[in-house]
Amino acid sequence: MALFGTDGVRGLANGPLTADLALTLAQATAVVLGQGRIAEARKASGKRLTAVVARDPRISGHFLSAAVEAGLASSGVDVLDAGTLPTPAAAFLIADIDADFGVMISASHNPAEDNGIKIFARGGVKLPDDVELRIEEAMAGPKLQPTGAEVGRVTRFSDAEDRYAMHLLASLPHRLDGIHVVLDCAHGAASGVSPETFRNAGAKVTVIGADPDGLNINDGVGSTHLDKLAGEVIRVGADVGIAHDGDADRCLAVDADGNVIDGDQIMAILAVAMKERGSLKDDTLVATVMSNLGLHMAMKEHGIALRQTAVGDRYVLEEMNAGGFALGGEQSGHVIMSEFATTGDGVLTGLHLVAEMARQKKSIAELASVMTVYPQVLINVKGVDKDRVADDEPLQAAVREVEAELADSGRVLLRKSGTEPLVRVMVEAADADSAHSYAERLASVVKERLSL
Repeated sequence: MALFGTDGVRGLANGPLTADLALTLAQATAVVLGQGRIAEARKASGKRLTAVVARDPRISGHFLSAAVEAGLASSGVDVLDAGTLPTPAAAFLIADIDADFGVMISASHNPAEDNGIKIFARGGVKLPDDVELRIEEAMAGPKLQPTGAEVGRVTRFSDAEDRYAMHLLASLPHRLDGIHVVLDCAHGAASGVSPETFRNAGAKVTVIGADPDGLNINDGVGSTHLDKLAGEVIRVGADVGIAHDGDADRCLAVDADGNVIDGDQIMAILAVAMKERGSLKDDTLVATVMSNLGLHMAMKEHGIALRQTAVGDRYVLEEMNAGGFALGGEQSGHVIMSEFATTGDGVLTGLHLVAEMARQKKSIAELASVMTVYPQVLINVKGVDKDRVADDEPLQAAVREVEAELADSGRVLLRKSGTEPLVRVMVEAADADSAHSYAERLASVVKERLSL
């Protein structure tokens, strides 16, 4: 079974994800990422490799980051411990100080008992699959074991948060003066830097979910639990609510009436604004196949091309990097602005979203009206042979029949799960009843044709 998943190594802390595994993984990372022309040049000049290590505030992050730092230092790598910071902050800092690589200890939006290890290469970019495989293989091989003065040092990265905050502020096209924002930090990694940065950008800020105790991360708060944020926005009469997840690589919003503004709507707002400013490369947005039909139609109306990828931010990033595109993301709120970040950045996204409110002097609801959200129904059909979904002709005929009935007013997507024996049936239509009806119709055909 592969150690790396779609976003690093993740699992129950002190279950499969132990201190021993973290240390060995760090040592193997030093072996693999310590190779190459630049690394050899540094060694030739007498300089050790440098890595940035950060974590979210879950309690297991203490022993896991200590193990990672021990593994790196024992391999001759100098470690800069950035403490508790968002994942995108770690990625930024790696590039900002020209570190050789970096490690983020986080399980993102997962509950507190889980944790994860994300590895970034030089420049703060995620590792390709082949490099992850080499690291996994190196875990069973010889390690670097320098002695004496060649052992790495672990030092505090004292101005890490300030560097990141200044970078965020410098990216803004407009200040946030006059906007009242409620921030939900998910008791996570952005609990300190996000409120500080929004205030420094001029916003009036009310904060919830910013009291991490190591165990309450994502617990009923954050981008996966928006009810508290919506209630607080209404209670205090704020203009907008911004929600992060545990490691703050996502951003979702709610308007003044508590209505959810999802990642598709956020991307629509930013894409139109960036096109107006001339900063949307090739007038193109990158999104996954799960993005709402309304996003497709809104982009077409504004002369913006929409490129689709498989589900997962890594596939969005691959397409963005291949074409040099400036904006991409997912419906979940994982939005990538490549001019300023190498990964999804929830604080950056939230700042730019609110900046558009201030610049255009419009409410978030008015800005979001650029896109009509089509009702979307998703049914998971379990216990089926997912690998036959594309080849079963009667099933594909049923799909074509529904697509013909929907015409331009809807969309069908059948997608096999990457980890379970199930097929996801997604239908969008002009009204919720039609979406449910078509989805259930296709789900019954999937069950009939593909049952194990």
